[in-house]
Amino acid sequence: MVLRDVVAALEELYPPATAAEWDRVGLVTGDPEQPVRRVLFALDPTLAVIEEAAAWSADLLVTHHPLLLRGVHAVATTTAKGASVTRLIVSDTALYVAHTNADVADPGVSSVLADALGLTDQRGLTTMGPASGTTSYAAGRVGELPAPMSLAEFADLVDRALPRTVGGIRVSGPPEATVRTVAVMGGSGDDQFAAVRASGADVYVTADLRHHPVLEAREESRGGPPYLVDAGHWATESLWLASARERLLVAMGEDPVAPTRVEARISSIRTEPWTFVVGANAVSSPPEVRPES
Repeated sequence: MVLRDVVAALEELYPPATAAEWDRVGLVTGDPEQPVRRVLFALDPTLAVIEEAAAWSADLLVTHHPLLLRGVHAVATTTAKGASVTRLIVSDTALYVAHTNADVADPGVSSVLADALGLTDQRGLTTMGPASGTTSYAAGRVGELPAPMSLAEFADLVDRALPRTVGGIRVSGPPEATVRTVAVMGGSGDDQFAAVRASGADVYVTADLRHHPVLEAREESRGGPPYLVDAGHWATESLWLASARERLLVAMGEDPVAPTRVEARISSIRTEPWTFVVGANAVSSPPEVRPES
């Protein structure tokens, strides 16, 4: 099997035309005619992941996040981007990116996250307009828990369902609040609070939540739902890798359990950038504000 065939299978699963206008997806390095016997899946094309691919003699590295999302003017090895491109080319490792086109796929990044949380009656959270024109695609998911539970119980469910991360899970809302309808968006999602409110969700699971957007969202909710759960970028998106691996092998006529022509595996490297946390849960309540005398 050659790279051209594998790319065709990937683009059938995650059509590039469904990617956002600003995104950069598709084949980044590689000769379409080169043979492919080993495929490595990873969330990020970091130097360590690329080195892992080269050490395993992978012919193709498939990542969710782009290597060259923004323009570069040189690929000298004095920069991380340059060193990455050089290593890929020297090791004859092709790189393929499926980013926002994997976000809106079904199954895709957010639907896999919703499935992991056991959500039923799933529907799209919002729509994303791709670079190709007028058609829009559902991004994020909204679904129902099998039964109502407290926000604290739900946070524990998220903790059990997702890979553990250094930063853990941050929650905004009263632990005793009841939740049933859940909105999710893998990766950064603090630009979708209006859609979450419109969906009627009791709680929103996403990542990279920033101080000011979260504060404003909680003010809009007047302390009620939707409550917010920041489960980490790497954790909310890395679940997709197993789905992508299985779907690609099936698309190429392979048994995911015992493939014969093409071997595929998920990178062993956690590309979560954080390494440790100090003082988590040290503050359990807002500090007392003393009136001026």
